[in-house]
Formats: sequence, C-alpha cells, structure tokens
Amino acid sequence: MQSTLRVVASWVIVAWTCKVFLFSLPYKFSRHPDTQHIFGTIGEWMQGIFGYTLGRLFSDYGPFVVGSFELLTSLVLLAPLLLWCLVRLGANPRGWTRMHLHRIGGLMASAVMLGAVFFHLFTPLGIEVLHEGESDGGSLFYAALSILVLGVVLFLINPVKTPR
Repeated sequence: MQSTLRVVASWVIVAWTCKVFLFSLPYKFSRHPDTQHIFGTIGEWMQGIFGYTLGRLFSDYGPFVVGSFELLTSLVLLAPLLLWCLVRLGANPRGWTRMHLHRIGGLMASAVMLGAVFFHLFTPLGIEVLHEGESDGGSLFYAALSILVLGVVLFLINPVKTPR
C-alpha cells in the first residue's frame, strides 16, 4: 500500500470515527432518554451478574465515562491537525507523529467499540435497539462494529518504526 493511500485511508477512518463519537456526545452528556434506555438496559443486566451496586453505577455514570473516553479518543485522532498547524507556524514538534497518534487512537476506538459490540450481542440490548416501540434498525450496532474493525485497520496501516 502506498504511503499516500495510507494517509488518506487513515483520515477517512478518523473522520468516520470522530463523526460517530462526537455526534453522540450530546446524547451521552444530557441524559437523553435513548441513552438512558441503552445504559439502563445494560445496567439491569449487570445487576443480575455483578450485583446491584455495579449495575446501578453503570446505569447512572456509564454514559459519562464512555462519552469522556470517546471524546479523548477523538482528540487523540484529531491531534495530528494541531501538529500540522504547529509545523506550518514554524514550530518543530518532536516525538509524536500522525502515525503514532492514529495508531494509538485506532486502538482506543477499537477498545471502546469492542465493549459496545459485546453489550449489543450478549445482553438484552440486542443488535436492534428497541425503545418506545421504535427500532434503530441495528444502526448503533453496525456503527460500533465498523469502528471496531476500522480501528484495528487504523492501527495496522500506521506502523511506527522504532530507532535502533
């Protein structure tokens, strides 16, 4: 794969991942009824396995924890834009590169979406989220699955060579 193709593919993956993560933040941070339903369903399931306290904590604080991690992941994935601006302004940032940040961000995105895919597949939440008689058609699950896979791709197409 050519270097230019890797860069373009990386930024396309970053754009999709950040769109999904950043557009979901208002739902997670505002206690939106859909978010309450999702985390409440998982929290109730967790109560039966891990006890009332852990399930209740997940229901109450899960959206904030997951949303914060998605925000942090988006910042890591978008940080190369800041590096590019600094270079354009004459700075000479050392250490982190686009490849480093996209590699780490890819792992972070995959990690959080691995949890989402797990909860869709192995809890009463299901692939199609049903809330108030409406189905999301599986869109949340498929978005999570795509980011899980694309995060691994982002990690693999951005190899970081270590000096010897």
